[in-house]
Amino acid sequence: MGPHREDLALAVACDTVAAARSATGVAVVFAVTDDARAGGALAALGAVVVGGEPGTGLNPALAHGAAVARARRPDLGVCALSADLPALRPEELDRVLAAAGAHGRSFLPDAPGVGTTLFAASVGHPFTPAFEGASRARHLSVGARELDVPGTASVRRDVDTPQDLRAAVELGVGPRTRELWDRLGPRSRFEEGCCAEGVR
Repeated sequence: MGPHREDLALAVACDTVAAARSATGVAVVFAVTDDARAGGALAALGAVVVGGEPGTGLNPALAHGAAVARARRPDLGVCALSADLPALRPEELDRVLAAAGAHGRSFLPDAPGVGTTLFAASVGHPFTPAFEGASRARHLSVGARELDVPGTASVRRDVDTPQDLRAAVELGVGPRTRELWDRLGPRSRFEEGCCAEGVR
């Protein structure tokens, strides 16, 4: 595990949140984390930081955040977005959210087509995320609609490996990730693990 792992995870999460906050289809960004450093950085970007994670994994944490979001804005649908999308473009996220609005529950598969980067539930529909691992198949099995939205590579390009990070850089990452990428040498880049494990 590389010495810059935590810095990289936070840079990626901050670039993801900043891009999401710039999307016109996003009313509020909630970030579920009990990490004080991450919480402070994300709050500074305008995210509403939700603490009190259940401590039983990613999906319960996302459900906890969604419950807080729905209590605050019951008039809106909710969407869980991976925190490791450093190349995220607001206009591409807007297109995905517009497509999601036509369905009760929907999801966007990741670039390899195995995992998931986004899960959405419209008003009145249950929020049942099944992230991690082969989550595309699990989301399909619970009846969520798979979204196929052309021109949204940045929303599908999450970062689990150094090779994923290079692919994201080729798409064009946000300024925080770019600064750290440029500061790391080629060898260090591929010693790092990724990514935003402390932020949901």
